[in-house]
Amino acid sequence: MRVVRKEGESFESLLRRFRKKVTNARILSTVKKKRHFVPKSELRRQAHLKAVRRERQRQHREQRTYRTA
Repeated sequence: MRVVRKEGESFESLLRRFRKKVTNARILSTVKKKRHFVPKSELRRQAHLKAVRRERQRQHREQRTYRTA
């Protein structure tokens, strides 16, 4: 990731632009995920649990809208 300093730009604003670029590129989250080896079975298990949680939240939201209507 490269950020070129603009004329008259302070170091703080340069650093802020750099951090924003890194965040938008999702570099840190990728590095954190790849820091440790995770077996495929664990990835599948996490994906399944995430899907179950998402479905429960969706059902909860639907029940809540039916009660108010």
